[in-house]
Amino acid sequence: MLRSVFAKTAYDQRRSLLGWVAAIVLLVLMYAGIWPSIRDQPSMSDFLNTMPEAFRSLFASSGADMSTAVGYIQIEFMSFIGPTLVIVYAVAQGSRAVAGEEDRRTMDLLLAEPVSRSRVLLEKAAAMVAGTVVLAGTLGLALVVEGRLFDMVIPVDRIAAAMLHLALLGLVFGAIALAIGAVTGDVGLSRAVPAGIAVVGYLVNGLGPMVSWLEPPQRYSPFFQYIGHDPLRTGVSGPAAAVAAATVLVLVALAVVGFRRRDVHG
Repeated sequence: MLRSVFAKTAYDQRRSLLGWVAAIVLLVLMYAGIWPSIRDQPSMSDFLNTMPEAFRSLFASSGADMSTAVGYIQIEFMSFIGPTLVIVYAVAQGSRAVAGEEDRRTMDLLLAEPVSRSRVLLEKAAAMVAGTVVLAGTLGLALVVEGRLFDMVIPVDRIAAAMLHLALLGLVFGAIALAIGAVTGDVGLSRAVPAGIAVVGYLVNGLGPMVSWLEPPQRYSPFFQYIGHDPLRTGVSGPAAAVAAATVLVLVALAVVGFRRRDVHG
């Protein structure tokens, strides 16, 4: 019925992806519904300004204003919750691509077909990319459509820019999971390492402006490429998008090389 590894992988992921899409839609609806009460409370911005500097640095962009739709979404959704959701999804799919197949003892059956290891990995990577893009696109569409229901209007081009950078952020960590799974075949390792890198990268990016010795490595954090230029206000950053995309391509290439050279279990 399904004539390609990509189609088979996408078909197997359909229920999981639909669940993620539904959760994203409901979550955005909740935040959009809260927006009118937040907008009319100037004390919320005052409360944000009284928070410890470290907390503001981690969870709110510089100059964010809760009384504006952009500032509200930036603080409440795009700084932590949105990236967490997309990264978790991408890492899950990246770890399932190779290590998950081996853990389920189905990889031998797949490789017994007339298809090369490189093609298997590349098509599974393409399915991960497609799913992550669908998830980020759903988030963007929900912000546009549901936001208008509650007068939470953000320019469509700025939402599209933020979703592009959000998808690339998720794909960086998904590609790390894919590469580790392809090189080691260890599904646990392919999930734990990206999670650890994500936590460190988030802290480095958030605390970089406050801690002098963290400022140089901040620019190498995937989170800096994602939100360092504030895409909800400034649009797409070509250099940041290029760095993220190049990182994904390099990691996928390493995954191909590692998978081709390793003995496969199961």
